[in-house]
Amino acid sequence: MRQDSAPDALGFRAKLAALAPSTNTIVQPDYDDLRPVGVTNHYSRIRVSNLSVTDDETFKALTTAISGSVDQALDDVLTADPDHIVMGMSAVAFYGGLAGANAFAERLSKRAGGLGVSTGSLSCAAALKAMGVKSLAFLSPYFPSANIEVRRFFEESGFEVFGDHCLQCPSPRAIAQVQPTSLVPIIHSLNNPDVEAIVQVGTNLSMLRLSAAAELFLNKPVLAINAATYWHALRAVGVPDKVAGFGQVLERH
Repeated sequence: MRQDSAPDALGFRAKLAALAPSTNTIVQPDYDDLRPVGVTNHYSRIRVSNLSVTDDETFKALTTAISGSVDQALDDVLTADPDHIVMGMSAVAFYGGLAGANAFAERLSKRAGGLGVSTGSLSCAAALKAMGVKSLAFLSPYFPSANIEVRRFFEESGFEVFGDHCLQCPSPRAIAQVQPTSLVPIIHSLNNPDVEAIVQVGTNLSMLRLSAAAELFLNKPVLAINAATYWHALRAVGVPDKVAGFGQVLERH
């Protein structure tokens, strides 16, 4: 619960606390592009070095380092007295299947004094269900062991998963250097008649605008994780605004 009763001059509808790894350069501009009038975003950085990532073991070391810095970043941004927490980091939020995803969100909410929390995993599942999707394929900047965790989460959440692709980006900052045009053939490779939606995970991977374009040429939902998480946060704080140009979940739901 917010401590201050008077609304902010700018965030008079809602103040969102957004947490992202310090190496992440995509979440902040993405969330700012999605921000309606009267909603403000307040960023806190989860400190992490730009570690070299070459395999499953080093990717796990990266996510462990991120996990170890989350609490401090959360404590820092709580001083702004936000209404809701928006997690701009995703891999850890998928670990442990549906139970692990719920436990992660619940732990953060408890630390934040009961504030609601939008995580990438739970937000994607909620967005897919809002769009009536029952089957999917997904792409990520991760390594294979993390994709296994993502697949497990979606399957335990009730979705059929027909394919996945991991980019195996060599460092956290390298994820943001992936150009959206290079993702187009991957999207096509994941698409087939059994797949009702394509999902992109990994918050430092830029696919917000490509997702909307891909929906036009695939004629099915293409969900970018940053769109899903911000959509979830807006609806959680009672902001119903539709936002055009970033995919149908924000335009229609």
